[in-house]
Amino acid sequence: MTSFDNTLVVTADAATPQRGTLRYGARTWPCVLGRSGIIAQKQEGDGGTPAGRFPLRRVLYRADQLSVPATALPVAVIAEDDGWCDDPADAAYNKPVKLPYGASAETMYRDDGLYDVVVIIGHNDDPVVPRAGSAIFMHVTPDNGGFTAGCVALAREDLLALLRAVKPGANIEIRA
Repeated sequence: MTSFDNTLVVTADAATPQRGTLRYGARTWPCVLGRSGIIAQKQEGDGGTPAGRFPLRRVLYRADQLSVPATALPVAVIAEDDGWCDDPADAAYNKPVKLPYGASAETMYRDDGLYDVVVIIGHNDDPVVPRAGSAIFMHVTPDNGGFTAGCVALAREDLLALLRAVKPGANIEIRA
């Protein structure tokens, strides 16, 4: 009997480092990475997907776009005024905030479908280090085929399939 490693493993494509694969158990899905590929020393605004092993914190979703995702992870609805602070000088850096917010913050309730379902990756959150990167998520792949700003993106149906499969306490390992 073999034990199951509860880790999602992300690797970049050698020829196109902004694209890669995500493996969980016996399943593999194509994914999109940051415009700078996978990088070892993540910095705010560098466009890189951070290398390392991080916990999956929780799932957020747009209730007006899909039903509650089936998953063993904690789940919450994204409200129209939800944001994520990306200002390294602010006390709420790399934390959820309510919009409008007095510092720079990403809108979580997006019209482009990228955040219809989002997995919060525990990167730079325990403790938060200013400028070490914020808002690192797994989310839906851009329709335009573009890259992310540092997140890991999957096709919507692939992300939902992954969420159905993932076990409690799962981690993501992003390999440089």
